[in-house]
Amino acid sequence: MAVAASISPTAAQAAPRVLSLDQCADQYVLALSPRASIVGLSTRADDADSRMRALARGLPKRRVDLETALATRPDVVVRYWGGDPRLVGALEQRGVRVVTIAEANEFSQVRANIRRVAAALGQTPAGELLVAGVDRRLAGAAGAWRGTRALYLTPGGVTAGPGTLVDAVMRAAGLSNAEARPGYQTVSLEQLALDPPQAAVLGFFDTFQLAGDSWGMGRHRVLQRVAQERAVASLPGSMLGCPDWGAAEAVEALAAAAPSRRIVR
Repeated sequence: MAVAASISPTAAQAAPRVLSLDQCADQYVLALSPRASIVGLSTRADDADSRMRALARGLPKRRVDLETALATRPDVVVRYWGGDPRLVGALEQRGVRVVTIAEANEFSQVRANIRRVAAALGQTPAGELLVAGVDRRLAGAAGAWRGTRALYLTPGGVTAGPGTLVDAVMRAAGLSNAEARPGYQTVSLEQLALDPPQAAVLGFFDTFQLAGDSWGMGRHRVLQRVAQERAVASLPGSMLGCPDWGAAEAVEALAAAAPSRRIVR
């Protein structure tokens, strides 16, 4: 979902020069900033798990250090986890506005992130278009699974309980989360074997296929069996890795996999 193409020529001319420090910030910058105003993206902007990698082609990729950042002469720097406090402080001391994308455990926080970055880039109308897209996807997917109980699983054996954006994604699609522990937790292979979930929502298994043997627990036959026999949907890491509107796309994908497939568009 990119709205930069809809930005008017006048707004594009007035847009600040913007630098992104990490892959999550890349998504925001690519979606919201006029292309001519982007002075740098992270080195992961065109990786396979970068949702907007097609838009990153042809744009400069920058290392995360003060010398490189200053050389691009940015007016605004956008970050999620990229850049340590010393780098952030040094940029701010030199008059650069640094906008940090916040963690999001609910869609209200995703909307707040979009609006914060859009305002910093002088692209509030474009931000509202993104927010409207989030709301449209959520409305169309609401209740699709009618309370079906499901467990979220990653190849690393991690699940997500209350207080996570994954939990919000599942609830928005009408799923009931089988994980009651808050936050991100490690699943018990013994529990999976003795009491497999009614349904499983897989996340990052596309990355697992690319990563070879790096996801140890994902190679275990118990987890593989649950993934093969109980999975109702497999969500790509590009939808789940950042606190942004990709989570709403994940909700829509989950709803599309529901038996009723009743999605309002």
